[in-house]
Amino acid sequence: MTDIHTSQPLAPPVDLLAIAAHRDDVELLVGGTMARTAAQGYRTGILDLTAGEMGTDGSADLRGHEADAAAKVLGVAARRNAGLPDAGLENTPQTRRIVAAFVRAFRPRAVIVPYVTGRHPDHRVASQLAYDACFLAGLSKLDVPGEPHRPHKLLYALTYREDPLKPSFVVDITDFMETKMEAVRCYASQFDGKTWGGEVYPGGDRPLYDQVRMHAARYGSLIRTAYGEPFHVVETMQVDDVVALPVRSI
Repeated sequence: MTDIHTSQPLAPPVDLLAIAAHRDDVELLVGGTMARTAAQGYRTGILDLTAGEMGTDGSADLRGHEADAAAKVLGVAARRNAGLPDAGLENTPQTRRIVAAFVRAFRPRAVIVPYVTGRHPDHRVASQLAYDACFLAGLSKLDVPGEPHRPHKLLYALTYREDPLKPSFVVDITDFMETKMEAVRCYASQFDGKTWGGEVYPGGDRPLYDQVRMHAARYGSLIRTAYGEPFHVVETMQVDDVVALPVRSI
């Protein structure tokens, strides 16, 4: 799979790909899961759909440097940017083809996408756009570079959601919470001195960094651990060993 403009590889193959609208979304939503997955020996990747050029603070160039630093902290094998318009993200035939080309290049088995509802309009669009692109990437007659590929699993990130939706599962990120926080703090231009950002709603005088930790503790409590990140899957989960199921019931 090559970039049609440069003849360079568009992206290397990974096991897990996280797709999100903006640089910093992945770190806020699933930074612990990305770090844990990399530590388990899997290759991880991030596809940011926009450069974040419409952000109130900083600039697209600065956020690019921050994103690179955060990716190193999380042990990400590759991070790419689709170059779609920030605050104007649309799910169209053209944008689906652009994202599908990246999916074919990354060739992930599992893909993390934002949940279908969100505080930022781009987040809502990103969810459906990522889903559609993952499906279309598997069509043999789709006219985009690369061999057809359709991911096996789609995981919807639920962190910070206030909807009455119970997670399908929670990933224990206790051993990677500080790594997640280090990655989030890479975005000083966006978060230093702030009480909100991304899907993190304003929390009075509580610093955003404290809110990130508080939410992770809340989800960790659901699985009896210190910190966790929640996910939703549409399909029913399979269990092969009911005797070994974790999380105490009574």
